[in-house]
Amino acid sequence: MSRAGESGPALDDIRACLEGAIPAVMATCGPDGVPNVAYISQVYYVDSRHVALSFQFFNKTRQNILANPQATALLIHPVTGRFYRLHIRYLRTETAGPLFEGMKAQLAGIASHSGMQGVFRLLGSDVYEVQQVEALEGQPLPDPPPRAGLLGAVRRTSERLARCTALDEALAAVLSGLADFLDVRHAMVLMFDAGADRLYTVASSGYPTSGVGSEIRLGQGVVGVAARERTPVRIGHVTNAALYSQAMRTSFEANVPDLEPVTDIPYPGLAQPHSQLAVPILAGARLHGVLFVESPDDLRFSYEDEDALVAIAGQLGATIELLQAATETPDGAAAAAASAPAAQGAPLAVKHFAANDSVFVNEAYLIKGVAGAILWKLLRDHRQQGRTEFSNRELRLDPALKLPDVSDNLEARLLLLQRRLAEHGPDLRIEKTGRGRFRLCVNRPVQLLEG
Repeated sequence: MSRAGESGPALDDIRACLEGAIPAVMATCGPDGVPNVAYISQVYYVDSRHVALSFQFFNKTRQNILANPQATALLIHPVTGRFYRLHIRYLRTETAGPLFEGMKAQLAGIASHSGMQGVFRLLGSDVYEVQQVEALEGQPLPDPPPRAGLLGAVRRTSERLARCTALDEALAAVLSGLADFLDVRHAMVLMFDAGADRLYTVASSGYPTSGVGSEIRLGQGVVGVAARERTPVRIGHVTNAALYSQAMRTSFEANVPDLEPVTDIPYPGLAQPHSQLAVPILAGARLHGVLFVESPDDLRFSYEDEDALVAIAGQLGATIELLQAATETPDGAAAAAASAPAAQGAPLAVKHFAANDSVFVNEAYLIKGVAGAILWKLLRDHRQQGRTEFSNRELRLDPALKLPDVSDNLEARLLLLQRRLAEHGPDLRIEKTGRGRFRLCVNRPVQLLEG
């Protein structure tokens, strides 16, 4: 990091200066030897030896750096006011991918906070090698006390997660761990539907309604961008930028001709979030979903919170992978059909629309997609064969359900269906009866209708 004979702090020691709270000052020099000094919106941490600066305008700074790659950037610590000078060398410009999208999201928050939404626009991420970090003389305020307990919070959440034997337990362990150990009061987990390029909510905490079943497109909002780019996306200030506004339609877009607004499930997010952080849930190269947190406070989530959530999301991804491998029931191991009590009361009118596998109960929207197709299969088998006992394996082998060959996330779809039925009422339920097995409980007569 330092030049020969020189010493200074490491880049990791001053990450608080790289959060975008205070603009940096950049100095460059043209081929004619004339210097140029300009404010720059972002100096973004890439790794321990590299930063990325926001390329927003074709100006003198840009011309100089293309002609002479050496530059300096003056940073200010947002708490102590201490000045640091980075000696940097331009390497390349990225205009797409995880780095670009992470900077784009952060810049949208900075622009909204400063009232510059119509001015700030990221054209590229200029990547620089950091050759030296220089602490400048001055009279800064005392350093803030180091934040304690983050590693312990990750450990305790990890211990909860390690004890889980089912997906619903794992999701509850993560959300309760965030609340109990990291003081994160608003969080949700969304699973990825690769066939539809969408994410759907399967668990949430801290909201008036669960929002289970609400959806977001891949690439939409903080959640969708984190999923598409497989990278954390963090915003420290509320943003009105269209891409990051989280104005999520929950089923299909409003201009789809065959969609009625009645199929929407309300998204559970905060009406006015000021900080948001979305972390992809990965297992190897496979995307399982996104862990999303938000807060009504500005700058609530730091890079330390991001590091903690990446660790937790990584273990959750590995847990999901293990649970999927463990829930297969061998042929013939499914429970025998049990005699169910006779359903009583007025019949439930269950209507299925094949176009999108949406299901309505007594004219009220319940669910759609693969989960809707699963429910329709269960109800048909119940009516035609009197069945109440089912296995995950038979669902995976049923071609009519059109599950993807890889990472079908069947357990997540069953959990989604179970929770939507529970929210709808006591007349239709799904309950787990063993590893890879479940029971359909029908407490009223059912009339099946095709739409």
